[in-house]
Amino acid sequence: MFPMISEVAEFDAARRLLVLELEREAARGKPFGGRLFVGTMLEVPSLVFQLPALLERVDFVSIGTNDLLQFLFASDRGNPRISERYDFLSPLVLTFLHGIRCQCDEAGVPVAVCGDMAGRPLEAMALAGIGFRNLSVLPSAVGPVKTMIRSLDLEPLVGYLDTLYGLPERSVREKLRSFATDHGVMI
Repeated sequence: MFPMISEVAEFDAARRLLVLELEREAARGKPFGGRLFVGTMLEVPSLVFQLPALLERVDFVSIGTNDLLQFLFASDRGNPRISERYDFLSPLVLTFLHGIRCQCDEAGVPVAVCGDMAGRPLEAMALAGIGFRNLSVLPSAVGPVKTMIRSLDLEPLVGYLDTLYGLPERSVREKLRSFATDHGVMI
């Protein structure tokens, strides 16, 4: 998995280097004995605009929410003066991620989500409702996210999220929290 790819040409160059190294190892008598799955982190917003071309080249994609959203909002999440500039649960973010997930599904390319968003139960609930089925979380987040997933009925959530995409609000966090409470989702 290649990190911080900003355009398809960078992915192609990185893949060529990988192939070159595999050929060198094979020439040394150490061939790779299996199928190598090659993918990329989706962390740079510019790559989203080339997603159709990228999806023709990759075996999988992993959305790195921390960097992707920080760059999308031109905000330093590590700076307390501006770190609250955006919310993971803004309609813009949910719509953006939904579009990425739909393109990956249409291309038949597995997509995962990692970063802080995947490891928080309320945010993970939204990701599940968007259609993500592979979340990469810190070990300490496995229990709370698993508890939430086990208490979740996806069908009503998917329908509810359809009403939130594209809203002009800064955040739908409280709406999602109310949905969780009303539907017995353990967040």
